[in-house]
Amino acid sequence: MKKHDYITSAKRTLKIESDSLKGISSQLDSSFVKLCDSIMNLKGNLIVMGVGKSGHIGQKISATLSSTGTPSIFIHPTEAAHGDMGLVKKEDIVLLISNSGETDEIINIISSLKRHCKKIASLTANNNSTIAKSSDIKIQIKSAKEACPLNLAPTSSTTNSLAFGDALSIALLEAKGFSKKDFAYSHPAGKLGKKLITQVKDLMHTGKDIPKVNPKTKLNKALIEITEKNLGITLVVKNSIVIGIFTDGDLRRCLNKKIDINTTEIQKVMTKKFKKIDAYDLAVDAAKFMEKNKIFTLIVQEKNKTVGVISMHDLIEARIL
Repeated sequence: MKKHDYITSAKRTLKIESDSLKGISSQLDSSFVKLCDSIMNLKGNLIVMGVGKSGHIGQKISATLSSTGTPSIFIHPTEAAHGDMGLVKKEDIVLLISNSGETDEIINIISSLKRHCKKIASLTANNNSTIAKSSDIKIQIKSAKEACPLNLAPTSSTTNSLAFGDALSIALLEAKGFSKKDFAYSHPAGKLGKKLITQVKDLMHTGKDIPKVNPKTKLNKALIEITEKNLGITLVVKNSIVIGIFTDGDLRRCLNKKIDINTTEIQKVMTKKFKKIDAYDLAVDAAKFMEKNKIFTLIVQEKNKTVGVISMHDLIEARIL
């Protein structure tokens, strides 16, 4: 049996699908604008429906919309016919996805959808199909051919639908001025969300956990404070004001200069100019600041008052990096 050329086959598929994607832009018209405007003025949800491969694509489109500021729900047409129609409200828009535009499961519930929702939109490859003709807004996206050599398995058509969903989501995102902060609210548990919402104050060491000594403290005593608090630093405090810091790096420099740690006061060798960050800054910005300045610890301030200390280890442990 002749060995199949998998690479050639894969490249052919990718070429067909990429060519198909290039053709989508020219197919967008005033119907797309009408759909976007309708969604922008929507008080309810954008309900997405589809069957088979179109259903899988619909689920992804709905998820992308929801995570980028457009409330959306995916409902399978069969489930809608058996009770889930109750999820559709008068203020909702329903987007029906069907490449042929003749999907029976969708056609069977169109009359019911018209009674339940505000407006029906469709995404098909044929504006003369039953589903398109039954829609208030009809969008036609055609594929020249499927990547499947039999021209049967949904491939180019589903790729086009998926890309259309992304284009719709991003167009709405930009129109709404959706920000990183808004995105974080939709993704609180993931790494992206954590980076976008975790502030320095959420991770910093406070109160008794902050290493600090007075200016006249001998270096050997200060080292005990650094070791016990395990942050590689101690603050030097006078009259409740931080006047300097002393780090592991400062210690190494003192030892290289053969400074007597038993008799030398910390105020003689402390670093007077040190890096600070605001408690309400994002933790990810603290990480970038540390990397830029090649330091491992930052003094945290709030309204020009020192309130904590944060280290690179804290950021790594919180999986900010």
